Amino acid sequence: MRSLLLLAVLAARALAARPFLNEPDTGLNPFLFGQNATDECPVPSTPQSQGGAEGCLPDINIAKGLPDYEAIARKCLPARNYTYYRNGAAGEYTYRRNLAIFHQYTFRPRILVDISKIESTLSTTILGYNFSAPFYISPCAQAGMAHPNAEINFVKSAAKENILYMPALFATRTIEEIAEAKAEGQVLFQQLYLSATNDTETEELIRRTEKAGAKAIVFTVDSAADGNRHRAARYDVGSADSSYSAFTWEYYVKLTTMTKLPIILKGVMSFADVQLAIKYKVAGIILSNHGARQLDGAPTSLEVAIEIHQKDPEIFKKMDILADGGVRYGTDVLKLLALGVKAVGVGRPFMFANIFGQEGVEQLIRQLKKEIALDAANLGCPDLREINDNFVDWNPKQCVD
Repeated sequence: MRSLLLLAVLAARALAARPFLNEPDTGLNPFLFGQNATDECPVPSTPQSQGGAEGCLPDINIAKGLPDYEAIARKCLPARNYTYYRNGAAGEYTYRRNLAIFHQYTFRPRILVDISKIESTLSTTILGYNFSAPFYISPCAQAGMAHPNAEINFVKSAAKENILYMPALFATRTIEEIAEAKAEGQVLFQQLYLSATNDTETEELIRRTEKAGAKAIVFTVDSAADGNRHRAARYDVGSADSSYSAFTWEYYVKLTTMTKLPIILKGVMSFADVQLAIKYKVAGIILSNHGARQLDGAPTSLEVAIEIHQKDPEIFKKMDILADGGVRYGTDVLKLLALGVKAVGVGRPFMFANIFGQEGVEQLIRQLKKEIALDAANLGCPDLREINDNFVDWNPKQCVD
């Protein structure tokens, strides 16, 4: 018995000491750098004025899934540029939890179900606008640190694949430049950081957003203060919003008087605030911990979605609830949709795919669409729009890296 106990203790210590795997080993490295792969990029990087990695890039077809783009970017982007996209708050425990949480919950697959038409059921609506898939490009700043065409690659790719793109206020390209690149009839939602003390500045941003033709404002509320980002501080790539904010629900009410555009609150992280969003008739919310870049120890969007579903699942029918954070696989998307989430945001993978330009962004969109369809089919869900909580065992299991 004593030997068994000692073995268990040693095993626990080994697991505790095991380094976190940012992406799993699915055989990418030998294809990237040959059978004798090293951590060094085989060709020196040749960044553009704002960033880039054209001198180092492998064949784009080597990237078979979302995690692959980060692995390639880490080897090929200048360290400072990669860090800007990758960094999280403090010890980055929430960053790691964002990735790991999805693997605590297993599916309940069904068999002998006709899933032959699953690819025709991926479409969804967000605030009444139609899109081809239940995921969107999340607002992320400074796309120019990966490619000189920056956010233009996202606009054009989203148009071609008919998915939603939410440009960030602190993008490399301006609101006007991004709007100019839109396809006819393309729908964009504009993310904004606003000032609680300068209404003139806020109204100017709103007027620019309206003039650019955005169909909704995405008001980021999960950045109340500067993020405590150790990794970012080492490379001097800090937070976009560094002040202490004075935002309140009364401010949100005032904001609704400044525009007729629907306002989505991005960064809701508690059931109590979801209830307040219902009370204040918010058009939509995004469950998000800001990519784990603000508060280390914040809940993940999946955990908040589970709490909503447990306490009042009807809330998902009262407003459009979106979610982001740590999504890397089609199965991650399915678990959020099964709870009632309308659409799922993907951020960092698109920033990393952008090192390949528009081609990389479009490829990622197609790959994620295919993953969602394949995973739903193997789950035995014939129509993605009818997925529900019965397809998942919501009793959490031990996380694995």
